[in-house]
Amino acid sequence: MGTPATERATTGEVSSVFAVADRIRTAVESVIEGKNETVTIALSTLLAGGHLLIEDIPGVGKTMLAKALGRAVDCTVRRIQFTPDLLPSDITGVNVFHQGTRQFEFKAGPVFGNIVVGDEINRAAPKTQAALLECMEEGQVSIDGQTWPLEPPFMVVATQNPVDMEGTYPLPEAQRDRFMARVSVGYPDPQAELEMIDTHSAATPLDDIRPATGLSELRRMMAAVRSVHLSPGVRRYAIDLVSATRTSSALRLGASPRATLHLVRASRAYAALDGRDYVIPDDMQALAGPVLAHRLLPSPEAQVERRPPEQVVADITARLPIPS
Repeated sequence: MGTPATERATTGEVSSVFAVADRIRTAVESVIEGKNETVTIALSTLLAGGHLLIEDIPGVGKTMLAKALGRAVDCTVRRIQFTPDLLPSDITGVNVFHQGTRQFEFKAGPVFGNIVVGDEINRAAPKTQAALLECMEEGQVSIDGQTWPLEPPFMVVATQNPVDMEGTYPLPEAQRDRFMARVSVGYPDPQAELEMIDTHSAATPLDDIRPATGLSELRRMMAAVRSVHLSPGVRRYAIDLVSATRTSSALRLGASPRATLHLVRASRAYAALDGRDYVIPDDMQALAGPVLAHRLLPSPEAQVERRPPEQVVADITARLPIPS
């Protein structure tokens, strides 16, 4: 997980990442008012090469956030509306027999994009949800014995309603584990909602968003983020955080090794967005909830006590010693 000192990102590279990311942030926040931390985590996930899950009640701007992130970057954006009758081939694509050539021709599905917006992902059946497993982890699609690579960067930004909403299917553990972070938009504060009346009532502000960066520059930013310094002490702190979820009596399923990698990658991006070329424990503390909580399953006792995984993670970060 560590990066050799010779490959450490320079201050100039991180400053460039910070400047461009600030333009992306400004574009997204022109649509999503008063949600600075949510936007920062979304940007961190993008720069870290991960996938983002946005979970909240209907009408608070989940899809708007996903669309704004896609429009702020000049890349290929595809949208999938998940419904109960959606088929796996509607996502990945299908081989169609061509009468003229007497051969099968591959028709790519909407998953072939740089940013794929999956709206209300938990309204599709589990079989259809599983069509994204290979795409999200391996960056490829396998159909009829052939493998089709997805152009990097590839990011799934999925929205979902809480699982107790009518007509929803809970995401399986394997799929939740592939999302680097989960965020909630939440209700806006009164001032932000007042401003929203002026900006959203006449027309959608999405039409005013102009790309803040291109695909080649985004790739350079992601390469610089991967080289942000991670000291041995902070690296050990990441291991301790994840290990504590596996031994907690309040959890019956702890975080996976993939969660450790996601926490490190997201922390590097989070540090770069703060203008630093090194990670500090505060970065991991800020990201522990969004990166770890959605992967955890509470124990029966924690469910009776109404202790959600987010609270368990917060308790772990509060009591875990911080490295010097």
